[in-house]
Amino acid sequence: MMVGMASEETRTTTLKATTTVTTTPRTTTSTADRGTAPAEATPKPTIAPTRAWATRLVVVGIVLSALNLRPAVTSLGALLEEVRDGLGMSGSVAGLLTSVPPLCFAVFGVMAPRLARRFGPAAVVGAGMVAITAGLLIRPYTGSTAGFLAASALALMGIAVSNVLMPVIVKRWFPDRVGSMTGLYSMALALGTSAAAAVTVPMTETLGGSWRTGLAVWAGLAAAAVLPWLPLVRDRRTAPAPEPVRAAGERQPAPLRITRSRTAWALAVFFGLQATAAYITMGWMPQIFRDAGVPASTAGVLLAVTMVMGVPLAFVIPRLATRLPHQGPIVLALGASGLVGYAGLYLAPADGAWVWALLLGISNCAFPLALTMVGLRARTSAGVAQLSAFAQSTGYLISIPGPLLVGVLYQHSGGWGLPIALMAALMIPQMAVGVLAGRDRTVEHEAAR
Repeated sequence: MMVGMASEETRTTTLKATTTVTTTPRTTTSTADRGTAPAEATPKPTIAPTRAWATRLVVVGIVLSALNLRPAVTSLGALLEEVRDGLGMSGSVAGLLTSVPPLCFAVFGVMAPRLARRFGPAAVVGAGMVAITAGLLIRPYTGSTAGFLAASALALMGIAVSNVLMPVIVKRWFPDRVGSMTGLYSMALALGTSAAAAVTVPMTETLGGSWRTGLAVWAGLAAAAVLPWLPLVRDRRTAPAPEPVRAAGERQPAPLRITRSRTAWALAVFFGLQATAAYITMGWMPQIFRDAGVPASTAGVLLAVTMVMGVPLAFVIPRLATRLPHQGPIVLALGASGLVGYAGLYLAPADGAWVWALLLGISNCAFPLALTMVGLRARTSAGVAQLSAFAQSTGYLISIPGPLLVGVLYQHSGGWGLPIALMAALMIPQMAVGVLAGRDRTVEHEAAR
């Protein structure tokens, strides 16, 4: 599969590097309305030819950046009990801590399109990796809950802008391979998520047993992700032209009013509900298993199993989604897996732990599906930027109460029955709005109407 992608990339890169004249693209077909590039009768070069080395560097940057978009969260989930004891946190404060990621993603993610227009997406993502590095390095050593939260917010700010701009970079650099490239970075994101969950506890023990060292070590991976973006920031001429491709005789489109699109709202709510489930899982699932009698190291591995399911599925689901006119069936299949997994956590959390971890891992693949639908529901890179910022910022705002509410319910009920019931109940509206967001239409068309 990767060989096929490489050959496809070589053909695309060669076309961009050798073509130097501007041609008029043929009229856009209905395929473009779904966000994928139609076949062209003649080459469609950008204004500035894209260099082969720059395209390869973008691929490396996408993969390394995606690896760093979740370790700040899952490494904390694996050591949450130790962090609570070390900083003297109550259950409610720990629930607040698990709500910080979606809050930061909502607040800072909305800034990403404006920053990208001014500095370029590559520069903003590179700066985001710098922020992640600094936040992860500082937060374990602040010595207080407030300082820990502030440093976490710095790292999460970098993650937020990168979350929003990844679909934009894919749409701009690889407009004819939205599915495969979204799958590639979703797979890398899942790999980073699961690796942090799996190795944080044993690595902490190897490094002397201090939770501070176990959290800080992930700053090294973030620092490595800064490097691929530096040449792209210095030589912005290599970037494809951001202007949207229009059919011959088509007028310049009016500014997109994203809030007029029902699909944009459906996608935002879907994004918010799947984020709620994901952050509850990352923040609390190890504790659920530990309270059921599962050893701490095994609980971390179970979370890793949940996350690692996203590695193959995050590559397959976006490619499948781009081939379907309606992504609703995928939404329903993922939701059904989540419902069965929650039922298992309620009835037999320890006895069937591995099965429930697998099923919830399948359910969490609603995230790469949501990212793919962002690319499919807009026709241009500018539309993708607006839709990505709106869906992710609104979605993460929706997701903020979930992890906090789980912590409060757990503390006051003394068990996991009510929190798990809440998780299962939220899966029903997630499936409903996911079906609406999966319909074959674009936000530009809806907003224009």
